[in-house]
Amino acid sequence: MLLQQTLATEYLYIKNKTSFRHFILLGLTSDTNLKLCLFFLFLFMYILTVIENIGIITLFTTTPRLQTPMYFFLSHLSFSDLCYSSVISPKLLDILMENQFISYSGCIMQLFIFTIFGILQCLILSVMAYDRSVAVSKPLFYNLIMTDNVCKRLIAVCYTIAVLFSLLNTLYTLSLSFCNAIQINHFYCDYIPLLQLACSDTFTNLMVIFITVSSISSISIGTIIMSYGYIIFTVFGIRSKQRRYKVFYTCSSHLTTVSIFYGTVFFMYIRPASKYFTDEDKVVAVFYTVAIPFLNPIIYSMRNKDLQSAFNKNVGKWN
Repeated sequence: MLLQQTLATEYLYIKNKTSFRHFILLGLTSDTNLKLCLFFLFLFMYILTVIENIGIITLFTTTPRLQTPMYFFLSHLSFSDLCYSSVISPKLLDILMENQFISYSGCIMQLFIFTIFGILQCLILSVMAYDRSVAVSKPLFYNLIMTDNVCKRLIAVCYTIAVLFSLLNTLYTLSLSFCNAIQINHFYCDYIPLLQLACSDTFTNLMVIFITVSSISSISIGTIIMSYGYIIFTVFGIRSKQRRYKVFYTCSSHLTTVSIFYGTVFFMYIRPASKYFTDEDKVVAVFYTVAIPFLNPIIYSMRNKDLQSAFNKNVGKWN
């Protein structure tokens, strides 16, 4: 009798696990009026995000003057922002229109792609910092150091690392059992809300996430700090106040982007695992999934005369 009960329990567990097909995303709010306002706001931001980032990529590919390492890396950052936003925003808009279902495979795919471009953005920001440090500290040797092959190899390494780390985290997520818990307290599939639903042990997953975020952040932030250390050391040796101002003005856009991006990433992931996913976390998630891809092109374009000039010339040609 005991053996039969045990087998029956195991059968029900396997049946529930194998019949599991989808999640329900609870979204940002249950207020209907607020949902409508957020829908139009996020739709507007997403449309502009697509236009802005495609615009920067187009300007880089069509303007000979912008065929430099700085704009090469910026175009890949724009591509990362575009994909980063496109993985999240359409589903967010779908949820605001009451379609809260997402398939298990769709959830895993969203998690995988989102992680790739999240890590990629970290690495590209560090490569851009290195590029600026070479341009400021070794201007005479800049073209010899930052050749086309070097730039392409740096970007290839960034993409490779991003895919491998994302694959590692996603594979560990696939090993989780969710049983009958299908409501995700978020507007997209993220690691922490998924781990809270799991009915299997999540300690290994938490450690993998922490190690991944810590190692990528350490590499990226370490490169950025060292790069700006060289920049500051070089600036102190410049006598002309005008040249000093020009250097800081050139680097200000990158520093602004780095500060905003890493501030939100640290808040979301470098925290004790015992904390629950709250509404405050959702607001921060909106900021780095929707607002940052929208703001990055504006931050770089507002203080960049080359981009503005290229844009004006292309608009003139189209007219």
